[in-house]
Amino acid sequence: MTTYNIAILAGDGIGPEVMKEAVKIMALVDKRNENINFELNTALFGATAYFATGKSFPEETKTVCDNADTILKGTIGLSHEDSKKIPLDEQPERGALLPLRRRYNTYANFRPIYLPKSLSHFSPLKGSIIGDGIDIMLIRELVGGLYFGHKETGVDKNGKRFVKEVLEYDEDQIRQIIKVAFEVSMKRKKIMHNIHKSNVLESSMLWNEIVEEEKQNYPEVEVINILVDAAATYLCLKPTMFDVMVMENMFGDILSDQGGGILGSLGLMPSACKGSEKSYYEPSHGSAPDIAGQGIANPYSMIGSVALMLEMSFGMEKEAKNIWIAMQRVFENGFSTLDLSKQGEANLVSTAEFGDLVCAELVKLPL
Repeated sequence: MTTYNIAILAGDGIGPEVMKEAVKIMALVDKRNENINFELNTALFGATAYFATGKSFPEETKTVCDNADTILKGTIGLSHEDSKKIPLDEQPERGALLPLRRRYNTYANFRPIYLPKSLSHFSPLKGSIIGDGIDIMLIRELVGGLYFGHKETGVDKNGKRFVKEVLEYDEDQIRQIIKVAFEVSMKRKKIMHNIHKSNVLESSMLWNEIVEEEKQNYPEVEVINILVDAAATYLCLKPTMFDVMVMENMFGDILSDQGGGILGSLGLMPSACKGSEKSYYEPSHGSAPDIAGQGIANPYSMIGSVALMLEMSFGMEKEAKNIWIAMQRVFENGFSTLDLSKQGEANLVSTAEFGDLVCAELVKLPL
């Protein structure tokens, strides 16, 4: 039997609610498979951790994560007003999330923008645009660029406040994410859209040079270069033209959220953040403090992150596929939570009931 040590960081807002359903799914997968055992170790992370310990990424949590095979992370963050109660450097995004990425060099972010035709009613796009469904793998560089560059604020000699933030990449950082994108493209349709802004940014010029260099190692992959603003437009007008999209950090942050928009909600987009030695998995949506504790948040993205973890960290492809099928069947059977549904369009269930329905569908599927 193989034991997998998983760090569980439930986080803030709706994080603990949706994480509970993810743990429920893992318990069922564990029970159904006699060859594996999940050892779950919980730890505080985000605003919850700050108010308990004075640190949003406490040393105890770092130890739990260091000892884990992989990390399953819930949502973090507070409302704008509540965030003011925490010092700037300890606010969850700055004090926990970015340090987590930096600590484990989770440079490759995978965000599947996936909506089968049977679930097209969730999308704000017309059926004629969605066609037979949307299936995009957006790959984002996660530990470089503007978010991790040197930052400076102050007052200049004229008494004017200023801010300086530096966008930095070296060729090794770019090359490692480009290789990942080519490898994923080889397993899919062998079409890769390279998203850039080389008409303005020199960082994109270097990025494109490295794409061309690496393309020589993957002659079967068709590379389509497209400006980031054009890519944003086509995500709305013709999303089915994309298969694999690769881009730098800030472009990926923005376009992946737009991807959630064309699905109808970021609640339908899980994600994987992979490093060379350790990875973490998380929903792409926020902590939604306005609905926390009400039992109306859909756990699809959190459970989908479990499916990505099983496939990408543990090689459990069949079990991962079964989770996707089970969740889609729950939707196809007419059930949803309030946060994803328009009035009268679905049989409304709670967060926990949705998780129970997924479990009920999962046990019907053969291993």
